Amino acid sequence: MIRVMIVDDQDIIRAGLAAIVGAPEDLEVVAQAADGFEALRTLATTAVDVLLVDLRMPGIDGVETVRRVRLLRPAAELGILVVTTFDEDENVLRALRAGADGFFSKSASPSEIADGVRQVAAGGRALSDHAVGVVVNHVADDRAVVVDRAVADLVATLTPREREVVEAIVSGLDGATIAARLHLSPFTVKTHANRAMAKVGATDRGQLVSLAVRAGIMPT
Repeated sequence: MIRVMIVDDQDIIRAGLAAIVGAPEDLEVVAQAADGFEALRTLATTAVDVLLVDLRMPGIDGVETVRRVRLLRPAAELGILVVTTFDEDENVLRALRAGADGFFSKSASPSEIADGVRQVAAGGRALSDHAVGVVVNHVADDRAVVVDRAVADLVATLTPREREVVEAIVSGLDGATIAARLHLSPFTVKTHANRAMAKVGATDRGQLVSLAVRAGIMPT
């Protein structure tokens, strides 16, 4: 059972997220907090596997909450997933730099949020399509990026179709758009992406993008 704490200053949002997260049998909402200070106090006395946190809150905001939590609980002990309305590019980068493991907009579907909780609980990354695009563009703008030959050799084992799918993912396209562009079904796109992840040793799409960029695949 994955134990989740929800941190959001709006009662109705907390209730909605609690209903979403608490629905699957493998997830359990064990605590809720209305701000970062309450979250820190609760973490001191409650066993939590994943912190699901908003960004804009009174007192200390979500980014500062993530930063302070990380001083107490490393990623190996606690996954942090940001779920917010304020998904501007700078907020994505600030949250990830502070120590968040995932980032979703509140417009994400219930299944996406639940899967994101599972991914960060397992030590992985969970990023929305928009967040993936922000990270990739940020890396691509960094002139110090150097191709990792070991990773490039792994990427070289991809089939032409798998590489096409990876290149599209790196460019920030979602599954439906990739399927339409490559004239494939969404299921086939997902299959190619999963095979690519297995070949390069990625556990989730965020890690796949990171490895692809290290191999020299940049957004188009």
